[in-house]
Amino acid sequence: MLPHKLAISTISLGQHPSHALDRKIKASALAGYSGIELVFSDLEGYSRTNGLSIFDAAKKIKQLCDSLNIEIISLAPFENYEGDRSPLSQRLQTATLWIQITRIIGAPYLQVPSQFKLDAIGDESVIVSELQQLADLGNAESPVVSIAYEALSWGTYYSTWESTVPLAEKVNRSNFGLCLDTFHIVTKLWADPFVSSGKFPDAEKALQDTLDRFVKSCPMDKVFYVQLSDGEKFDPPFSKAHPWYTEGEAHQLTWSKYARPFPGETDLGGYMPVNEIVRAWIVEKGYKGWVSMETFDRRMRDENSRPEVAAIRG
Repeated sequence: MLPHKLAISTISLGQHPSHALDRKIKASALAGYSGIELVFSDLEGYSRTNGLSIFDAAKKIKQLCDSLNIEIISLAPFENYEGDRSPLSQRLQTATLWIQITRIIGAPYLQVPSQFKLDAIGDESVIVSELQQLADLGNAESPVVSIAYEALSWGTYYSTWESTVPLAEKVNRSNFGLCLDTFHIVTKLWADPFVSSGKFPDAEKALQDTLDRFVKSCPMDKVFYVQLSDGEKFDPPFSKAHPWYTEGEAHQLTWSKYARPFPGETDLGGYMPVNEIVRAWIVEKGYKGWVSMETFDRRMRDENSRPEVAAIRG
């Protein structure tokens, strides 16, 4: 058993409107988690249902977590921020709101997935500048909110940890680092849903090479926390005829939304090499921080699914 503190995303405990946020948090505490990643849409739902402002809802959730000895590690996901074509002033205004909420809930991190709009600005100087301004907002008051930047496998410009490390170095802020997710590593270079094997021809070598590079060169002061999930193998392979297929949507995003069980749930079709990544990232590299379960299991959209069961599964 690894000694790391274990967290779980609130979205990974239930996705039906009846799955109230406070119920999900209680389920995570009962199952023995030390922390949660608070998903903004869950907080919005809680504020709406209880007739509270978003700030008062955040205070209530913080109080609940404190009473259950659960830490909130992040507010997530602050999407499509950098390089977006909307006015920067509007994006920074929204960021200010999110960072305020992050401070209220006492979370150290605001989680920022890499930009995935196809029309986004790709000029690295623009991206670096905008991410610096976001980090500076997080550093403007106490407590400091750090930016945990996550390379999505369907990211428009930054889709691997190898691309985000130099980006973090250019942003050059102590409160700007990385969130690493096994699903994005695997679906970028190992898993191919369009073939019956479920794997790219050079899958094993590509994975081993990236893990070797990670152990050798990734600066651990830039790794803020890691997320684990599995992915289901498509049988038959994914195609335009599949009921989940959406024209113009990256297949990794479709996969992520529907078929991400918890690590090792082979009975639900999980087949990804999560253990190999954990061995490299955590055991060989000596990572000591938070490990969080972040899954998107379509079965949790059913009203009959139970957050208490999801927590135990994780």
